[in-house]
Order: sequence, then structure tokens, then C-alpha cells
Amino acid sequence: MKNLFRYAAEHWKALIAIVVVLFVQAYCDLSLPAYTSDIVNVGIQQGGIEDQIPEAISVSEMERLLLFVPGEDQETVLDAYTEDDSTYDTEAYVLKSSVSEEETEELGGILAVPMMLTAGFESGSNMTVQIEEQLKAALPEQMVSADMTVFDIMAMLPDEQREALVQEMESQMEDIPDTILDQAAVSYVGGVYEALGMDMDEIQLSYLGITGLKMAGLAFLGMAASILVGFMASRVGAATGRDLRGRVFRKVVGFSNNEFDHFSTASLITRSTNDIQQIQLIIVMLLRIVLYAPILAIGGIFQVFQTNVSMSWIIALAVVLIALVILVLFLVVMPKFRILQSLVDRVNLVMREILTGLSVIRAFSTQKHEEERFDDANRELTKANLFVNRAMTFMMPVMMLVMNGISVLIMWTGAHGIDNGQMQVGDMMAFIQYTMQIIMGFLMLCMLSIMLPRAAVAADRVEEVLSSRTVIHDPKESESESFSDSEKGMLVFDHVSFRYPGADENVLHDISFTAKPGETTAIIGSTGSGKSTLLNLIPRFYDVTEGKITLGGADIRNITQHELREKLGYVPQKGILFSGDIASNIMFGNPDGGKAEMIEAAEIAQATEFIENKPDGYESPISQGGSNVSGGQKQRLSIARAIAKHPEVFLFDDSFSALDFKTDVTLRKALKKRTKDSTVLIVAQRISTIMNAEQIIVLDDGKIAGIGTHRELLENCEVYRQIAASQLSEAELNAGAGAPDQRNGQEAGAPEQEMEKEVRSNA
Repeated sequence: MKNLFRYAAEHWKALIAIVVVLFVQAYCDLSLPAYTSDIVNVGIQQGGIEDQIPEAISVSEMERLLLFVPGEDQETVLDAYTEDDSTYDTEAYVLKSSVSEEETEELGGILAVPMMLTAGFESGSNMTVQIEEQLKAALPEQMVSADMTVFDIMAMLPDEQREALVQEMESQMEDIPDTILDQAAVSYVGGVYEALGMDMDEIQLSYLGITGLKMAGLAFLGMAASILVGFMASRVGAATGRDLRGRVFRKVVGFSNNEFDHFSTASLITRSTNDIQQIQLIIVMLLRIVLYAPILAIGGIFQVFQTNVSMSWIIALAVVLIALVILVLFLVVMPKFRILQSLVDRVNLVMREILTGLSVIRAFSTQKHEEERFDDANRELTKANLFVNRAMTFMMPVMMLVMNGISVLIMWTGAHGIDNGQMQVGDMMAFIQYTMQIIMGFLMLCMLSIMLPRAAVAADRVEEVLSSRTVIHDPKESESESFSDSEKGMLVFDHVSFRYPGADENVLHDISFTAKPGETTAIIGSTGSGKSTLLNLIPRFYDVTEGKITLGGADIRNITQHELREKLGYVPQKGILFSGDIASNIMFGNPDGGKAEMIEAAEIAQATEFIENKPDGYESPISQGGSNVSGGQKQRLSIARAIAKHPEVFLFDDSFSALDFKTDVTLRKALKKRTKDSTVLIVAQRISTIMNAEQIIVLDDGKIAGIGTHRELLENCEVYRQIAASQLSEAELNAGAGAPDQRNGQEAGAPEQEMEKEVRSNA
């Protein structure tokens, strides 16, 4: 998991910007339920009046109100207002603009009960009627008249008696919830405004309009933030995928053959494509959802405590239930994802093998077997995918059950709260919305819990490639050597032994020889004797286990791989071409070379005939892998590619096997002239290809069985004679062993006769 977050953290600047925008989006989303609550509570139920104390009140109403205010607080109330006899239909008190929020809250606390009592006595509620009757009964009959109101009675009482009476009334109202007091205050303020001649419809419509515009503005701002986050998250995901693909590619290009033996080609392709795509997708979702979910959930919890603390236990219950579902999914599904990626590798491997060897499969009529092999791999992958998908289908109904159950629980609890006067309808609606936002945050995390383990496995697989240690290293600057001009092109094997990594025994044993410039050194031996392995040690596809190889007087391990390979012209056993055209393939190792060099290389490689027969000549397209040219044409283009590089050392790994004998002899004759100053190493199976080499090395079971010319080896090396006997007639063997060196004859001016002899002897 840490690798996944580390890849995302590489773009930390963009992450900071995304977090900032997510906070803006969360603020917008979390503000909308509060405004919904205000529209229901204030805009509809309270007629648009949100003041807890009147902004303006008539003088007569103020006098009534003050009757229920203790004497020490009356001055505080009157100091907050100023008289106004011009704005309204009647003389009024207007709240001073200099009154602060703290003072307003203080006034609200002073006037809450008096406003409720005043409103109750004015409306004739049951409780106030009883109080009024008790007051009248306590007064002498001569002081009570039929039209006397409670306000008249309160005004008649001495201040001490009136305040004592007010305190008694307040003590009787101590159990009344604050929400009822607030609603009574708002109702009283509405009546006061109406008495002053204010347009109550206009007040309500104005409040609804302003609140609606605020909600619309927040909705548009939230939408813009959401789009911006999606855009930035996509850019970060794409950039992460691009960087990872580049790093994996650069790492793989630097792999030695040992690393390619460890990571299969199919696995490397899957890691470079499918795995990185999984990482890219999950990073977008991490930035878009995973970062947003906790912000939304924490903000929602904070808003819930602001709305109604008494129902906060419902949120805790919902979070616990969702966390349990996520935990179960992680424990059950997580192990399947590593298996899933391995199964994808296996399907890719089988598919690649089948497609690569399709002609062989058809030739041997084994289509049925290969279909069954692919079906087995595909069936295993399908089972793993079905398990994951079933886990997802189990998750969604459970989550919906939790969400709907929590909604019902909120409405049940909230309905009792509304009935008891502990909360308002809008508060319950806002609580439901906040709860759903919190649950949705955890639900998004739960949905990602299915994808996150797979992406985490993919990140680990990619990191396995990036963190793999390459066996072949360039030397440190202090250990590096330089080539000697006096030994230019001189290649020396000095007691070289080699074993493949993890193998129990050596493939090559104590190999020593020197290949000189201007000479051809041939290597021959039976299948599995180590010929190609020996050649692969020179470009450092592998490093020697014992001994050393020097080129130009320098140990090749103490030279950078780039400097070493600049000196080499390598032609692999299997001709490999790249998509493009013929010109780009020939000049692959010498992109700055001219057209004359390209044509010369093609002529030496005997490739001009088929190139010039093509309509587009050197611009003729080469498809992927060179599938639109024959095996012999591939080899000739591969040889031309090496020649065009002008290397000091030519390495031919059985590179003439697909050529006919005539082309083989003609090519080697032209190559001999071109490589007169270069060192040439040829791995071959055919005696005719190497019989004119200045030095032939015979390998047998990884050891040197003989070194010499063709004539010398026929006389002194039994292994070489056996190989020659399998390819030449008895007369040719006797002639080769007793006649003068055939190289001298060829150089003396009889190439045609020599070529005819070779063709005839191998026909």
C-alpha cells in the first residue's frame, strides 16, 4: 500500500492544490443542508423572520414587554434601543446599529421568557389564562373590572411584588425546551413587526429568495470545485502512469539476461500495462474520493453536533457497522488480488505462446490441446474475478441496508424530538442529509476497498521491477579503465569460467584464447556446448564467474556498458528487426550515417537484390518483428545493421544459418574485405562457414577441445573431425587434412572454385 501512496506523493504540489479545492467542495456540500434547514424552519415555519429579538417594536408593546423584565435588566434593554417616531405607523423603539453580537445574545437571554409570556397573554393561551385568573382572584373585588387585562394588573402592582411574580412565572417555565422558547420569541417578533405595519409576505419572500440564491451559488461553486478536482486528479493520475511507464521501461532496458530470466516477458508486459493502468486509475479515485471522504465525514460529524447532539449516537452506530463491513471485505478479498494478478500473467503468457507459435501449432494439429490450455488459464482467472465481483455484490446491498436503516432510525428519533419540542422539522431534515453525507463518505471508501487492494498489489509488482538489482553494473569512476590504442580490437579470454545465476555447475570451463584484429575467430561445437553463451559474455549480457575478458587491453567489467557496446557489432542468432523501414533498420546503430554507408552495408550483406526489387526500395516498410520478410532477408538486414555501425569487433551468433550456400560464400568474401581491420567472431554450425577462419575454437561440454585452423583441427582434434565428418565426404576430409591451407588458395585467387566446391560438398 505504501508504494501506491508514494507514487501519488511524487506530485505533492498538485496534491496540496487538490486538497484545498476539496475543502472548498466540502464546505459547499456541507453548507447546503444547513440552508435547507433554514428554508424550512425560518423561511416557511417562521415566515422569514430569524431575529430572536425585535429589530423594531412599538412603544406600547415595549411597555408591556418590560412588565415581565426584572428591574435590573430593564435599563439594559432600553439602552439597546432608540426611539423612532417617523419610520413606522406608530411611535417605536429601534435597535441601535452599534449593538454587538454579544449584546444581542444577552438581550435574547433577557427577553426570551418575557416575550413568551407577553405573546401568551396577548393570544390567551391556556396557561396565561389560568395565571390571569389567579391574579384577578388575588386582588380586591373593587380593584378588578371586567375589561382589565393582566398587563393592567402587572402595571398596578408594586415593583417588588411584580418582580416576585415574574420570578415565580419563570420558575414554572424552567422545564420548557430552548427550542420552544426560540420559536415563541420568533412568533412574538413577527407579531411585533406586523403591528408596526411591515409587509410580512415581502419579508418571507425576501428571505427565501436570498437563501435560495446562496444555495444556488454554493451549488455552482461546489460543481466547479468538483470539475476542477476531477481535472487535476486526472492529470496527476496520467502523469503518474507516464512516469511509471518511463521508469519501468528504462529499468527493463537496463536489465541483463539474468533479470529477464527472473521476470518473464509476459509478466513484464502486464506490469508495464495492466498494473500501471490499475495504479493510474486508483490514484485518480484516491484523489477524487479517498481524500474527499474523510473531509466530508469529519465536516459532517461537526455539523451534526451543531445541529442536534442528542442523535449523534446514530452516526457512531452507522460508522461502526460500515467499518465492520469494510474489515470483513479486506480480510476476505485482499488475498485474492495477488492471485488475480498472477493469473492475468498466466493468461498473457499462454496467449503469447500460442500466438507466437501459431504456425507450429497448426502444423502439428494441436489446436485442441492449446485451446484447452488457454481455457484452463482463462477459467482460473474467471473464478478469481467472480469471487471479487460477488464480494462487491454482497457489499452494495449491505451498505444500502445500513443507509436506509439509519434514515428510518433518524426519522423515528427525530419525530419524537419534534413532538417533544426538542428540535424542528428542518433540523431533522438537515440531520438526515448530514448523516447521509457521512455514510456516503464511508460508502465511497468501502467501494474503493475492493479496488484498492488490487491496485496495491499492482504497485508492489511494479515496485518489484523498479527495485530489482541489476547484476550487470557500470564500474565506479575510480575503477574505470580506458581502451589502449596499441591493443585496439584485441579481444582476450583469460581463464574464463561461467555459470548461470542459480545454477549448480559451470557452463564454460577455463576458456582462454585471443582474437586479433584482421582475423576471423570461429567457434564451433555440438548443440549445448556453450557457443552462444561464450559470445553473450562479450557484450556483458552476463558477467563471467571466474577469469576476465579484455578488449583493447581493458577488462570489460571496468568499462561502461555503453562504451563497450559502442565497439561491438552484434548479430544475434535469430534476426530481429524493428517496425519502421529498411533504412531505419540498417542504420539502427549509426543513425547519423549517410546514405552511401547504408548502401555499402546492404551490398556487403548481399541485401541489395531483394531491397531494390521492392517498389519503395530502402523506404519499404518493415512490420513488427520483421514478419513481412523471410528468415534469410532478416539475417542479411541484421548483418547490414552491424556493418553500418563500423565496429571494432563483429560478433556473429550463427548468423548465416538461414542463407543459401552461394549467398553465404559471397557474403563472407565481401565481409572479409570490409572487416580487414576488425576482429571477427563467428559462432557457426556449418563447417563451410568457418573453414577459412584464421582461428577455429572447438567447444565440447563447455571446454575447449581444440584451437587451430581447419587443417590443423582435422589432424589434431577428434571432436572437430567428427563434426566435419557429419557434413563433408571422406574424400573432402582427406583432402582438407592433407592439402595446403584452403585459405591460402582462396586468397591466391580462386574464390569461384572454392565457392563451387563448398556448394557441391554441402548439396
